[in-house]
Amino acid sequence: MSERPYVIDEMISAKAIAARIEELSNAITEEFRDTNKLIVVGLLRGSFVFIADLVRELDLPVEVDFLEASSYGNAMESSREVRILKDLRGQIEGRDVLVVEDIVDTGHTLKHVVGLLESRNPGRLRTIALLDKPSRRETDVAADWIGFSIPDEFVVGYGIDYAQRNRNLPYIGKVRFPEA
Repeated sequence: MSERPYVIDEMISAKAIAARIEELSNAITEEFRDTNKLIVVGLLRGSFVFIADLVRELDLPVEVDFLEASSYGNAMESSREVRILKDLRGQIEGRDVLVVEDIVDTGHTLKHVVGLLESRNPGRLRTIALLDKPSRRETDVAADWIGFSIPDEFVVGYGIDYAQRNRNLPYIGKVRFPEA
């Protein structure tokens, strides 16, 4: 199967992302200033760049863990069926937890993950998403902190992929398919 050629138009610059992460980290540091350790849970794979930059800005003791959930595969549309492919290594009962998501689209993944983690009785559970597409929401979930609200566009870069490509772009770009 040959991949359809596409173009990527920059939507959010690397500089804008860095500035927003600094603002978000200040708010998170304030929220969790009394914690003895914040467990930062990155949702793989799309959040890995965001989580790396975010934790470096937090003025808190942090532990990093990862959970991999999938509702896309290699498609551009969510399947709405969330599968947990990799669970946390550590326990979160009674602990302060921050879930880091790359993008909240339909909301199914974040809702599923929050429900799963809440069932493990964390002390405090908060969520942050780099990107939010509120026009696509199908569930009643919202992240506590949002980096950027974006329109209903398929985006890549800064850890977010299209068929496992373009994660390494330092910015967020919109995927566009030129007319044949």
